[in-house]
Amino acid sequence: MASSSGMVDPRIFEHLQTKIDEDAEVRDQIRAITQTLERQGRNAQSVLSRAHSTPAAHLKPVIEAAEVSIKDEIESVTKLAAVASSSPYYKYNGLWTRDIQNVVFSILFCGWLGGMGTVSKPAESGKLLTIEEVGEILNVPVNLKDQDSFHITIEEYLQSLITLIEELARLAINSVTLGDYERPLQISQFVKDLHAGFQILNLKNDSLRRRSDSIKYNVKKIEDIVYDLSLRNLVPKAGSAV
Repeated sequence: MASSSGMVDPRIFEHLQTKIDEDAEVRDQIRAITQTLERQGRNAQSVLSRAHSTPAAHLKPVIEAAEVSIKDEIESVTKLAAVASSSPYYKYNGLWTRDIQNVVFSILFCGWLGGMGTVSKPAESGKLLTIEEVGEILNVPVNLKDQDSFHITIEEYLQSLITLIEELARLAINSVTLGDYERPLQISQFVKDLHAGFQILNLKNDSLRRRSDSIKYNVKKIEDIVYDLSLRNLVPKAGSAV
């Protein structure tokens, strides 16, 4: 029953202010980590961009340098997971999802170039790392359904995969500039396989669905490169069917 004096217990608002302060503290902690992650991400992608001007046979130093940069990102993701897992996942995930997508992209691209190998799973050029392998590299769970904890979502993985396709379309062009006529064939088949995979998916996420629509344009861009090479008789006979 309400008090006859009409007074409101000030402890109600004191409690709310405590909750607001706690929320602000968590957000500040996450922002501090994501700012570091953003800086590390730019560094990793700067290193990986050297693949566009480096012949495939000389990529080892680029891959090794990228792996060092990615290791720094992994350490930040570990810190982020520790902070984020103390709160409901979807309360704060908007603060870090873009940076996590960038980390996953760097891992996927480095893996495709021939890096990110482990003792049990040797590196292999042209390989697509699965979401489980990415989670293992980052040492965080993926696609959690039964726990409200930090993890890599399928949407984040797919967004990163689309970024990889865009990067490979650019690499196909630059490979020709470097006189490498085999790599565009490799990229063409790889991207076609990814495109076929995306066509199987029934995507519910609007942003992801719109971005996936752009894959066909990158497929055509790469096909045009391969077609131009074939017209110039520069396609190796072993890959002429690609």
